[in-house]
Amino acid sequence: MTIYDTLNEMQKEAAFHTEGPLLILAGAGSGKTRTIIHRMAYLIDEKGVNPYNIMAITFTNKAAAEMRERVDALIGYGSESIWVCTFHSTCVRILRRFIDRLGYKTNFTIYDTDDQKSVVKDVIKRMNLDPKMYKERTVLSVISSAKDELIGPDEMMIRAAGNYAERKIAEIYKEYQEQLKKNNAVDFDDLICLTVELFRENKDILEYYQDRFRYIMVDEYQDTNTAQFKLVSLLASRYENLCVVGDDDQSIYKFRGANISNILDFEDTYPNARVIKLEQNYRSMQNILNAANAVIQHNLGRKNKKLWSDKGDGEKVKFSIYDNGIEEAEGVVEDIKKKVLTEGYSYKDCAVLYRTNAQSRALEERFVAANIPYRVYGGVNFYQRKEIKDILAYLKTIDNGQDDLAVKRIINVPKRGIGATTLSKVDTYAMERELNFFDALDMVEDVPGIGKASAKIQAFVDFIAVLRSKAETMRISELIREVIESSGYDKMLEEDAADEDEIAERISNLEEFVSKAVTYEEGTDEPTLSGFLEEVALVADIDNMDETVNRVSLMTLHSAKGLEFPAVYITGMEDGLFPSYMTISSGNPDDIEEERRLCYVGITRAMKELNLTCARQRMIRGETQYNQVSRFVKEIPPLLLEKREQGFMAGSRSTVKPSFLDRQSEGGFGRRTPVTSYSSVKSIGNPKNATLEYGVGDRVRHIKFGTGTVLAIVEGGRDYEVSVDFEKFGVKKMFASFAKLVKCEE
Repeated sequence: MTIYDTLNEMQKEAAFHTEGPLLILAGAGSGKTRTIIHRMAYLIDEKGVNPYNIMAITFTNKAAAEMRERVDALIGYGSESIWVCTFHSTCVRILRRFIDRLGYKTNFTIYDTDDQKSVVKDVIKRMNLDPKMYKERTVLSVISSAKDELIGPDEMMIRAAGNYAERKIAEIYKEYQEQLKKNNAVDFDDLICLTVELFRENKDILEYYQDRFRYIMVDEYQDTNTAQFKLVSLLASRYENLCVVGDDDQSIYKFRGANISNILDFEDTYPNARVIKLEQNYRSMQNILNAANAVIQHNLGRKNKKLWSDKGDGEKVKFSIYDNGIEEAEGVVEDIKKKVLTEGYSYKDCAVLYRTNAQSRALEERFVAANIPYRVYGGVNFYQRKEIKDILAYLKTIDNGQDDLAVKRIINVPKRGIGATTLSKVDTYAMERELNFFDALDMVEDVPGIGKASAKIQAFVDFIAVLRSKAETMRISELIREVIESSGYDKMLEEDAADEDEIAERISNLEEFVSKAVTYEEGTDEPTLSGFLEEVALVADIDNMDETVNRVSLMTLHSAKGLEFPAVYITGMEDGLFPSYMTISSGNPDDIEEERRLCYVGITRAMKELNLTCARQRMIRGETQYNQVSRFVKEIPPLLLEKREQGFMAGSRSTVKPSFLDRQSEGGFGRRTPVTSYSSVKSIGNPKNATLEYGVGDRVRHIKFGTGTVLAIVEGGRDYEVSVDFEKFGVKKMFASFAKLVKCEE
């Protein structure tokens, strides 16, 4: 028996096909990682390929670490030479060697989102632009999208043509890039873009890496953007031994720049490509897979495949309908409590998924009230906490004095009595002479008008010089402790914290940061401060998920990608919430297909039991909304569903009948909202200062929701509350003065 006997026939076919382009269409839970690893083993054992010439690229640190561990376990000796990295860490390793060819120093800093916002905010201010018109987040989103498509500032300027706003954003983009380079810093998008630029402009470097990586494997290929596609195609262009693994049905990151056409058009890019489908699922029961297959087959932009399992049918998909969002949260919490108490589940076996982060609030309140341990994933990243960012800024300043942002963050943390006016003079001096901020601080005696403050600034410069000297001999964990203590940061925490609990929490975070440094030191052959900062910069919150802790997981559907749980709850299954109003109203079928893929991802996270829930009415942004059952639920065959109605319509617990899901003419959940018998209503007071032009039963038009029928008109204190059943958006309650409904002409 060989190691390959554990593979099914299609997995073997994929593992044994080693030459030329290969597309492995790997359905959810189909064992793609196992296939990739055995393919590496086959290349080494049977084809005699040097491990040094093999590269595997993943998207997350978690996936890379898992693959690294499994590669080492299966292949053993020589596996350490295989390059197993994320896209970003791959590019960092390349740029650390050769970025000087592009005018940067190799000890560059990687800016996170907060750092980027600070730079853009400063650029907007110096350009005398209105920050309300040019918001940092919006500008950064445009810049990021441009980088995803490998569009630089100059090309953006050309494309803007006569559009004033777009030209200004292009100017901000240009200045933003210049500031990054001045600070010897890059952002995450730059890591890919600069590596592509490096390869395009330096044929010798490209050929070196083409020879190094003769066999390239890319995981989650459906999530690649244009820049990543170009990076991979450049590396593989010499030998074309490119194996991409992915699932077009799980392409859910369009908002991050993912281009689904990369996987759908793979055979057009590589006409001699082989395509192999992995359709046997090792995760879920068949009823769950049948539901997933039924939903996703409504997408037109996909490659046909159908998941199947030999685990048996399992339970039907449970579909619970509640009166409102609060009762929905209570129902989910009670069901999880029941599972743990009577069905042998652990809390960690259960995950609650939702479309938007805002949906977690009601759930969290109910988990707290029930004393059930839980964790919300996708919240504040550990490395975004103030005390961690402060110490990181010290480490960045020690490692890279060119990083103005880091220096400015900590020059008065703890307070050193250096005023804003003084710092502004130094900043002006630095800009006039094209110096870095720290270099200007080091020349403080030459800065006009500084006066007595020069002594305080010089003390700070000397302090950093001492820390740099110590960094040459100290372990990183020791350096962190030295920074905290010698700067007086620990004393500052005690003075500034509101209470003892806050002090304890922030000190605990710093201790955890030291532990992270120790872990890095123990797991790295040659630990360096630059390497540590690089690793920290590349960490994502979901990578920190501790699967051993016994608590319920709460997360968005996007965050759940790549995970699996015995029991999954997908909440808010209503049109208008999932899919969202924005998606429905866009009129773009591609947007609906992306949402449907997101639903498919959520369904296929479930191993044993899948629970779908919705509410007849839900408070969203302070407004009560009545939505129809999500179209994605309606796409699941009724025979696969077990309906559970709670509250108002409790009593029926039978399998869902087709008529329930198909009643479009009624309210969203198979009932009509009670109708008040007004036909036309006179006003009482402001803003009810005129007779409404419509009455119950009339057809009306809303600027956003389109046409619908008035169901009820109810007097409120200062306005009329109108309920309208819209054709595309279900029942909405709104105030007449804000709704501005117009009666449709017969």
